[in-house]
Amino acid sequence: MLQRLFSAFPGGWPGIALLLLRAVLALTLLVQSGYYLSDPASAGTWFAGLAGSIAGALILVGFLTPVAGIIVALCAIADALSLIPVSARTLFPSLVPAMLASTMLFAVIVLGPGAFSVDARVFGRREIIIPPSSSHPE
Repeated sequence: MLQRLFSAFPGGWPGIALLLLRAVLALTLLVQSGYYLSDPASAGTWFAGLAGSIAGALILVGFLTPVAGIIVALCAIADALSLIPVSARTLFPSLVPAMLASTMLFAVIVLGPGAFSVDARVFGRREIIIPPSSSHPE
């Protein structure tokens, strides 16, 4: 099922670019989630911090990338709609950093994790080699 979510797992320079994009996004998520976990104002804040930490770790290694990306998007929407209290410290003090992170998240969800990920190892394309037939038709 998850294999259908990705059109390809590019390697080479595109794969390295996706790895870099994933790493920067994931580290940003982990730091922001740490802010939420260090000052839990409510159960919603604690849950958002925990979900963000788990999703950030999954995006960092490239495992279940679309699922982790959707979790992050839902937490961001809940934060934007003020459904969870805002953390005292934030990496997104204005709309510009939030839009940059959202754009990176969208790119990772749509393009997939790339060849340098756990998803590529687990769900990537397989090469099937069919051995030649040993019997000759007579």
